[in-house]
Amino acid sequence: MSKKKKKPAKQAALLGLGFDNHDGHKRLTTGEHFAIVGGSEETHGRMTETVVKTFEELKHRRKQLHQVEPAELAEILQKSTPP
Repeated sequence: MSKKKKKPAKQAALLGLGFDNHDGHKRLTTGEHFAIVGGSEETHGRMTETVVKTFEELKHRRKQLHQVEPAELAEILQKSTPP
């Protein structure tokens, strides 16, 4: 009998890194498929807003993060980034 190995389920996550923190605060925001680390209060807030809007757009498109191609994700992130 031949045993077939199951392919591991595709997984994906977003990671946001902020490097402009000069106030000494350590900021970390995590969710099921993302982590945002560091940054000033403003930068961290903008990254968080971008991730929230990105996942809202994915939900609107009825897709999971692992189902989008890099080009589509880039378009969604660009659209979701606050001015």
